[in-house]
Amino acid sequence: QLYLQKPTSKEHKRTGFQPSDHLLMADVAESERRILVAVDEGEESMHALSWCLKNVVSQNSKDTLILLYAKPPRAVYTALDGTGYLFSSDILAAMEKYGAEVAACVIEKAKKMCKDLQQDVKVEARVENGDPRDVICQMAELLGADVLVMGSHGYGIIKRAFLGSVSNHCAQNVKCPVLIVKKPKTNAGSK
Repeated sequence: QLYLQKPTSKEHKRTGFQPSDHLLMADVAESERRILVAVDEGEESMHALSWCLKNVVSQNSKDTLILLYAKPPRAVYTALDGTGYLFSSDILAAMEKYGAEVAACVIEKAKKMCKDLQQDVKVEARVENGDPRDVICQMAELLGADVLVMGSHGYGIIKRAFLGSVSNHCAQNVKCPVLIVKKPKTNAGSK
């Protein structure tokens, strides 16, 4: 039997586990896990979902896969744009509609991938509004996720410093285990 060692006493403060606790891997595999997968428009999140379906979700399991799309907040506009023209309610409504269509498209693509790779997995989908870092952390807690799976954009140190890293933020702030899946780099010369 395989045992999974739970965190040490230093990690206890952060996770709540006692250092003497052990968990049978068989118990983990047979339990009903809630696997939260953060998805967005990027290839990286779809690669993470695909990897999760092939390597984390087991056949005939009782796992529930929860697809989460965090719809970024609409930028705050003043009544006037930079040129002095007013934004009409039609333009604002069109922007909102476009955001909803993008979210629906991403969720449908993710659901199709789930059906193609794991027909019997239970799939739930959530679209939430807000900063992806905050939304993912809040939903992992609210939904009782057993594990959070997300892709990594693979930004370098400079871009990460300016843009921030959603996966790094979540890894530091979510209470459940976080699995960050990096998309393999492709060679430019190969087909």
